[in-house]
Amino acid sequence: MESAQDVPKTASTAKKKRRAVANYSLFILHFILAIVLMMAIRTLAVSVHYVDGDGLSPMYSDGDCLLINRCSYGLRIEGNGLLPYSRLMRRPVQRGDIVAFNIPSDSIAGICIARCAAVAGDTIQTLDGQLVVPGIVNCAKADYYWLEAINPFNPADSRHLGFIHERDIIGRVVTVLYTLNFKR
Repeated sequence: MESAQDVPKTASTAKKKRRAVANYSLFILHFILAIVLMMAIRTLAVSVHYVDGDGLSPMYSDGDCLLINRCSYGLRIEGNGLLPYSRLMRRPVQRGDIVAFNIPSDSIAGICIARCAAVAGDTIQTLDGQLVVPGIVNCAKADYYWLEAINPFNPADSRHLGFIHERDIIGRVVTVLYTLNFKR
């Protein structure tokens, strides 16, 4: 038989257990919200890219982790589903910007980093891979950009890929977050 003193202890223990379950549930909810918020920011606002190799030297080295601002040219809507490609709050790429872009080719996958050498409306002509202004080829009819690799020996730029469409541009490189190359 339970005594009168045991009943309050049992009720108090039950309240403590309910409070512990509520606190644990609240912790789980906050954790899930933090993960969702982090994924939303990662998807919509910023992303990181690790430099692999010396194709971006001397500006960036192998092992550098670059922060890319995905909103620098407007919020990008991919156009893969119901909505067509577009950019909300669109801002044009500026000449001289260091941008990250998807390679517009099915044979090569990945993200490249290059400097914008010519913007929509500029005319350019290439002679042996060199940029000459003005020229014959015109990118004024659409939002195409001429992107040149930081390292002139890196083949992943407009000298080899041609004009890069705005839909392939991910965003502007903001800074080096950290480096995994401790030799620098």
